[in-house]
Amino acid sequence: MNHTTHEQYEAMRRHFRQDAERRGFTLAPEQERAVERLSRLAAELAAPSGLFRRSRPAPRNLYVWGPVGRGKSWLVDTFFAGLPIARKRRLHFHDFFRALHDGVARESRSHEAGHSAVDRAVDELLGDCRLLVFDEFHAHDAGDAMLVARLFGTLLDRRVTLVTTSNYPPAGLMPNPVYHHLFEPTIRRIEERMDVLDVSGPTDFRRLAAPGDGSRRFAQGARLADGAGFLPELSRPAPAEAVLVPGHHQELSARAVRGDLVWFGFDALCESATTVPDYLALAERFGTLVLDGVPPLAACTPDGRQRFANLVDVCCDRDIRLFLIGADPLAGLPEDAGLLRDQDRTASRLAMLRRADVAG
Repeated sequence: MNHTTHEQYEAMRRHFRQDAERRGFTLAPEQERAVERLSRLAAELAAPSGLFRRSRPAPRNLYVWGPVGRGKSWLVDTFFAGLPIARKRRLHFHDFFRALHDGVARESRSHEAGHSAVDRAVDELLGDCRLLVFDEFHAHDAGDAMLVARLFGTLLDRRVTLVTTSNYPPAGLMPNPVYHHLFEPTIRRIEERMDVLDVSGPTDFRRLAAPGDGSRRFAQGARLADGAGFLPELSRPAPAEAVLVPGHHQELSARAVRGDLVWFGFDALCESATTVPDYLALAERFGTLVLDGVPPLAACTPDGRQRFANLVDVCCDRDIRLFLIGADPLAGLPEDAGLLRDQDRTASRLAMLRRADVAG
């Protein structure tokens, strides 16, 4: 390292230590290794950006994975905040993928030679971005598998350094055995072009949260056998309250809209053709979401289970107050490998909600 890059390396290590101290926890060995690797990446990104830099390869990409609660988001968020470069973007994968869908649809209407719609959409979304941080990368939806594959090919072929977090190792992406083989070329590309950083370990950092973290709106929601009497706004909707609510390029059938609250039946939101962009559109408009008629997920279709897991993810990530009325959704869930991966994250997030006489 030269003087400039060494200074950035040391500054990033201090930044991690100070933030951990402020939050009141000590880094586990797995986090220490991640801090070392991310600090070296910060040093590489601090190198001059002129003609000399353009003659060198971009720093290696990073794929940070581990179970829920292992501090992946904290690691990359702290890295991102402490990095003194302007050309950087940090995005939740759901948000980027929704924007990519829109961009591809728009760009497909033009016919610029030599560029695909995905290339042009990525150009529009990232501009001259030098570092892109994705949080919560996953690939479950077989319908989106090819677009995800094309996206990663486009990103890895650019002079953009990609850092992503995931709950799964690369080989665990697209876990459905019916479709997994379709994603294997992308998995190989990730393993070849990205440094895979495993932060699995025994420490669950959610148990070490700072006292102020309990004020999150998501954690103010609840799992209820019957919402009646729990809160005034959870009185059963009358048929006349039914209304269509804008989603993402479609209208969704809600049972009621009451100010900042929207109320849906489980079948309408999870057993119909809804998508993550629909849930993101709801999260942008409403602060509270009620999901009524929740069954045990074992009784749902595989797509219904996955949509429910995606909905919980969006509500947690966007800090939406979530009320689930009905059965315990995780009761009796089949323990096949693919569902277990989803169940770990979903169970972790549902555990943040209050329980009040959950049926089931």
